[in-house]
Amino acid sequence: MYVCLCKGVSDKEIRRSVEEGARSWREVQRETGCGTQCGKCACMGKGITREAIREEMTMANEGLAYAV
Repeated sequence: MYVCLCKGVSDKEIRRSVEEGARSWREVQRETGCGTQCGKCACMGKGITREAIREEMTMANEGLAYAV
């Protein structure tokens, strides 16, 4: 689904940005342009970014004997 209509950014693009190494909303903004024009999508974009980062960190920690 489109998150940012101004820049044409979808939730998949935000998730891909996190998969490729973005670890903050600012980094996602820099890479995708999401939330940099009118700002109406910022709340949704931040939420998707947080969720994607949480998922990435969980997957990265699955093989550990203890939580990091």
